[in-house]
Amino acid sequence: MNYLTHQLLIQEEIEQIITNLKKENNPWEDGKKTAGSHASKVKNNLQLKRESNMSKELSLLVKQKMLNNDLIKSFSLPKYIHGIMFTKSSKGMCYGRHIDNAYMSSGRADLSFTIFLSEKSQYEGGELLIENLNSESKFKLKSGEIIIYPSTYLHSVKEVLNGERIVCVGWIESYVKSVEEREYLFDLDAGARSLLAKHGRSDELDLIFKSYSNLLRVMGN
Repeated sequence: MNYLTHQLLIQEEIEQIITNLKKENNPWEDGKKTAGSHASKVKNNLQLKRESNMSKELSLLVKQKMLNNDLIKSFSLPKYIHGIMFTKSSKGMCYGRHIDNAYMSSGRADLSFTIFLSEKSQYEGGELLIENLNSESKFKLKSGEIIIYPSTYLHSVKEVLNGERIVCVGWIESYVKSVEEREYLFDLDAGARSLLAKHGRSDELDLIFKSYSNLLRVMGN
């Protein structure tokens, strides 16, 4: 499966976000309001209004962290990071099997991401399920960890049995649409960076970086 998990936020940032999200005057609304016609029938959670100052402030923090992370940039080749929102699910809430819209008002969805904010011990259930052909993978990550995966995959969030699940979700429009082509470029970039770290710069490595850059020009949009 073509996905990436990575520790994105440090403890101080996690605490900052959680503290702000738990303020009493925050404008939470029914998650169905931003779901497509099919997804709205299986979506049961709350989300912070995107138009609120709190949502805009925290979304900017998340976006900057992602854009400053070399691993995430290499994996996703982000053109736009968009549609960021913060959601919470308490006991009995879930998000049934669905696929994200290909095009949103904020951009094209090539990759979806979820940043887990609540500690795993603070809630039961609430696992993210991602389907790929005949397999299904289950994720319940540590606080501050992100998972990025193709928006073309069916996915769901299991019912929360106890506690409260707080996450940040959003989408990435990549310079490269194809899942396979992004994987090829990611492997090539990772290999080249590893060789550079072990052996330093060389004429041969310059050729690899040249090929990577030219492939990105051909595959990009």
